[in-house]
Amino acid sequence: MKLSRRAFLKAGGLAMVSYGLDPLFLARATYAQPGPAARSGRVLVCLFQRGAVDGLSMLVPHGDAHYYKERPNIAIPESAAIDLDGRFALHPALAPLKPLWDARVLAPIHAIGSPDPTRSHFDAQDYMESGTPGVKATADGWLNRYCQHQREHDETPFRAVSFGPELPRILTGSAPSLAIGDLRAFGVRAANDATRDRLTRAFERLYETAPTGLLASSAQEGFEAANMLKKIEPERYVPEHRASYPNGRFGQSLLQIAQLIKAGVGLEIAFADVSGWDTHVNQGSEQGQLAARLGDFANGLAAFAQDLGDRMNDVVVVTCSEFGRTIAENGSSGTDHGRATAMLVMGGPVKGGRVLGRWPGLAAEARFEGRDLAVTTDFRDLFAELLGGHLGAGSLEAVFPGHAIEPGRFVGALRA
Repeated sequence: MKLSRRAFLKAGGLAMVSYGLDPLFLARATYAQPGPAARSGRVLVCLFQRGAVDGLSMLVPHGDAHYYKERPNIAIPESAAIDLDGRFALHPALAPLKPLWDARVLAPIHAIGSPDPTRSHFDAQDYMESGTPGVKATADGWLNRYCQHQREHDETPFRAVSFGPELPRILTGSAPSLAIGDLRAFGVRAANDATRDRLTRAFERLYETAPTGLLASSAQEGFEAANMLKKIEPERYVPEHRASYPNGRFGQSLLQIAQLIKAGVGLEIAFADVSGWDTHVNQGSEQGQLAARLGDFANGLAAFAQDLGDRMNDVVVVTCSEFGRTIAENGSSGTDHGRATAMLVMGGPVKGGRVLGRWPGLAAEARFEGRDLAVTTDFRDLFAELLGGHLGAGSLEAVFPGHAIEPGRFVGALRA
């Protein structure tokens, strides 16, 4: 019997779900190309704030009078904001991040975004994940393209992992990558050893009869990868240094990223996202819905850094969002889709304690289309700097096709 790849994945997925193994994991793990093990131990964690976070509330330009004039109800009072450098301040809900700023391992970047002016969530998220603004036909994500062109780390199936129910656009492509909903529910739990052996032999037979070239390796690899997780016992994980993660999906994703880093399974790229940033109505000021969301976000990041301790010397975390919000508040005490936003870079290799990027100001003549914070840093320049400077990537032009990589445009996020 001959099996197509689609038929195999469908049949295999149904079989593995019944025994608690994520079928997407099996598919990705078994297509991993053999190669030498990762040597650097460096990790890049990318966190996506879906819905367009208000960068002007996250990183408050309290030194710009136009900010308070345009936001009479939702501006963060200067007395409540956490001053950083006399010009910018953190939203008070981001207070857990202030010690990281003081330790110079946190650097915000303001006025960063996409060169494409779309205000569509769908298109802007697609462009940020594909790394090709304005081009809808791109088949893969920029993190996956990085993995395609830096193949020396492909031995481990855990090289590139997304935490969520499905593989995100940013990690889709020909390089192996995983999507994991919850490490604690992952692995062959219900099957005993004899059952696992029978399943393994059955899947190996399926591979043997599959068309040549469609499947790169045996099903045994899938079981070996699951066993790697089984050995680290995710359900027994206890964060170190008294770190306490938020209970929601975002906090638990960060906890499990930390666990994989400590487990030494070869994690190099980790991705997680969190939604709820589209604040058209009742956005709030120092308190309210945005403040609550930012508080959870900051507590998760702070717990992650505390949990990892010295291991943060090899980790860089970057946050991103598809675009920012309008400078002026709307009639519903919220903000509408805008242009540039703020992003954060955190970790031991980060040259922090500075607000990065070129601030264009909020004066009418400096705005994009008369209403939005203008983009002065292309998000691809930040991502390219992190890939090259932190992970040692070459072939950056292939990772960001159509974009000339010029180090002179980098924001200087990393220590020399």
